[in-house]
Amino acid sequence: MLETQVRVVNELGLHARAAAQLVRKAATFKSRITLTRLDRNITANAKSILSVLYIAAALGTELVLEAEGPDESEALIEISELFAAGFGEIQ
Repeated sequence: MLETQVRVVNELGLHARAAAQLVRKAATFKSRITLTRLDRNITANAKSILSVLYIAAALGTELVLEAEGPDESEALIEISELFAAGFGEIQ
């Protein structure tokens, strides 16, 4: 299992469109992928949009991204990049 911290950098946070992008990306991997919001002790399955929306991650929220499985390295890299790019919303 691999893990890293990511920060929500887009102004609208992890709203419906961003969450949908995350879920689509996570679904391309065989690994189990989770996001944990430590300040509220909430863990979300990154392949479930309802689970991702439930963590209510606004701008600036720190999350722990974990991946476990055969393609965990690639999953961690690509999903981290998605967060760093602000889901394409940063100008």
